[in-house]
Amino acid sequence: MDILQAMRAFVRVVDSGSFTAAAASLQLSNAQVSRLVSDLEASLQARLLHRTTRRLAVTEAGERYLQRCRNILAEVQDAAVEASGAHLTPRGRLRVHSITSLGTLQLAPLVARYTALYPEVSLDLTLSQRTPDLLEEGHDVVITLSRELPDSELVAQRVGDLHSVVCAAPQYLERHGTPKIPQDLHEHRCLRLVDPLFPDRWVFQDGDGELTVRPGGHFQVNVAEAMAQAAAAGMGVCLLPSFVAAKALRQGTLKRLLPQYQLHQRSIYALYPSRSFLDAKTRTWIELLKEELPKAFTQDQEILDDATYWA
Repeated sequence: MDILQAMRAFVRVVDSGSFTAAAASLQLSNAQVSRLVSDLEASLQARLLHRTTRRLAVTEAGERYLQRCRNILAEVQDAAVEASGAHLTPRGRLRVHSITSLGTLQLAPLVARYTALYPEVSLDLTLSQRTPDLLEEGHDVVITLSRELPDSELVAQRVGDLHSVVCAAPQYLERHGTPKIPQDLHEHRCLRLVDPLFPDRWVFQDGDGELTVRPGGHFQVNVAEAMAQAAAAGMGVCLLPSFVAAKALRQGTLKRLLPQYQLHQRSIYALYPSRSFLDAKTRTWIELLKEELPKAFTQDQEILDDATYWA
């Protein structure tokens, strides 16, 4: 027995005053409606209606059950409306995960803009240096970096591109000199930013081929902003993602080295479970990323290309 359909039949019989009218409104036969109500009474082991050839009367038990049925059916209807409208109106809780530096410098300002546009959405932004299991950990969107399209059953939308640049503090360069070619870095203290995509190496490429520089063991850290601060303190030469480097160059704490090279190019992807019936809050968040992140990276690139910030 379809318990919800039986409840609808019982309520419709009471409201319309007859099995015939209820059957017509439900697009069922009289026999089907009668069977639904009879099966409902049998399952409850309670008489809900007194039937005669001329009239229907609701029993005392039926009166109590009738109100419960109305409440339950109303809740079911509200849930259906809410679920079916999820792809139309952004609302509810949006759970986003990102690597720390990208989330701090690029996504946090967009969170403020997004929540202003969609005040019915509550956005949770989680930052860490790992890529979590989206489904197991309950995230709606995971922002990740990759050199190529991630090998995943999830949908991957590319929302931007970035690269890395070599930097050092002005005071370090005054003491140790400015490297002019990648080979010069072998004479400098090269600090290691722990990067799973490019472990233990800086790869320079040009028309003459490829040169690899391996940063030393003087200092290593897994968050780009912390590396920028260490380099700004004069600890050595560092490799930073373009959006982190641009901030430090603009502030004057670092200078760009070897500007003819762009290293470690990669793309930023937004991962989410499915294209089918995509929730409006997820769709609008990704649309905002695709619109705004390339603009932000273009502004960063203008700083990187400005010779004012080169050593």
